[in-house]
Amino acid sequence: MSEIEIEVLIIGAGVSGIGMAHHLLKRCPGKTYTILEARDQIGGTWDLFRYPGIRSDSDMYTFGYAFKPWVDGKVFADGPAIRNYVTETARSSGMMAHIKFGRKAESAEWDSSLARWTITVDGPNGPEQYFAKFLFLASGYYSYDQGYLPHFDGVEDFEGDFIHPQKWDESYDYAGKKIVIIGSGATAVTLLPAMAKTADHVAMLQRSPTYIAARPTTDRTANFIRKILPANIAYSITRYKNILETMLIFNLAQAFPNFVKKGVIKQARAALGPDFDVETHFSPDYKPWDQRFCAAPDGDFFAALKAGKASIETDHIERITASGIQLKSGKHLDADLIIPATGLNLQLMAGMAVTVDGKPVITTDHVVYRGMMVSDIPNMAMAFGYTNASWTLKIDLTCERVCRTINHMDKTGTDIAVPVPPEDMPREPLRLLDSGYFQRARHALPMQGPKAPWQVHMNYFADMMAIRFGRIEDGAMQFRQALHKASEDAVLEAAE
Repeated sequence: MSEIEIEVLIIGAGVSGIGMAHHLLKRCPGKTYTILEARDQIGGTWDLFRYPGIRSDSDMYTFGYAFKPWVDGKVFADGPAIRNYVTETARSSGMMAHIKFGRKAESAEWDSSLARWTITVDGPNGPEQYFAKFLFLASGYYSYDQGYLPHFDGVEDFEGDFIHPQKWDESYDYAGKKIVIIGSGATAVTLLPAMAKTADHVAMLQRSPTYIAARPTTDRTANFIRKILPANIAYSITRYKNILETMLIFNLAQAFPNFVKKGVIKQARAALGPDFDVETHFSPDYKPWDQRFCAAPDGDFFAALKAGKASIETDHIERITASGIQLKSGKHLDADLIIPATGLNLQLMAGMAVTVDGKPVITTDHVVYRGMMVSDIPNMAMAFGYTNASWTLKIDLTCERVCRTINHMDKTGTDIAVPVPPEDMPREPLRLLDSGYFQRARHALPMQGPKAPWQVHMNYFADMMAIRFGRIEDGAMQFRQALHKASEDAVLEAAE
């Protein structure tokens, strides 16, 4: 078994992992690091998903890195463009030599006596071990192995093709086919207009409506600013403009949910015409932003419906038949291809078995610290972005804070950084979104406390002030020496 020792080990070479490596190079120069990637190339989510129309549902001025301007011009970039953007970032910073592909982390064991992690990895030539002083988990929050797929009665009788988006093969030809997409989340809203261009017909089958809003694919303000100001300055101005707009819409939805709901329904009615049953198909029974909004770039989703190339059904499935889907209402949807866009399987800590000083980590026994670390687990941070804004906004802040923490350990001569909550602190479940994958995984999520730094915030500016400018020694984060060093110091003091 090969053994490799480095200072910082990053799990995942997607948007978060490459972002962390950049911050490490800039803020902690000289630190040795390695990035482990289970797949064969960079990109993470944007390499895994290859289904038709795959794109970001956040604008690229906020989804892009703060340190690397997005210059493509498209507000909502497609998967290949994002993958190229991340790859270019890695190449321009010299990271490629530090990425080890085809290596899946299986377990991570912390030893306080040595103040280091031992990570066991399934590599291309067998097991490998890595020893690291700090571990950064940039593997996202869902399993890459398998998407969520509920049981459908009669699915074995279906004579067409049944393909989950997470397993999509780009060579698959769906031209001229009748397609039914099960689900109404971001994946379904992306698939429908993309596939409607060449399919015979595409039907989206939903149990209940989702908030879908048309958004422009060009930012006129950004384009104007870019003409008169240097690229970096123009990018920063546009980025903060979009952050403020997103926060305004979110806060408006929280304060006046009925007002926002009426606005979304009004927009759908204007796009689809007076004869479309908007109340049935576009009026959710939950408040705006209880679940994530779905974006329809330039209203492409509505345009496909209005053109008759696609349709939407709000109903429940009775069973899958040989030729399609029988609904409980009695209606039958004919299909050559069924796509269950039914969501993700949430997975924390890269799916690894994690132990601290020989004790297995049970996530529900722990509390989240600043949305980036977990209580009583030393020298480990994880990338977990916003659910109400662009993922990367929180990742950039997290990476900054991790680098500040590493530098503080160097400055103080300590080896261990571990968040420790008060023993009597009340604990409560994380309040994220009501999306299906969060609901299904509540039993496996860590807890949160009643206030900062133990409560997860979804406010970029509040986080920026606390994470970027707040004190590292905040009363919750404890800094210690490795046990063997502490013992040696005690012996020396006794001898003196």
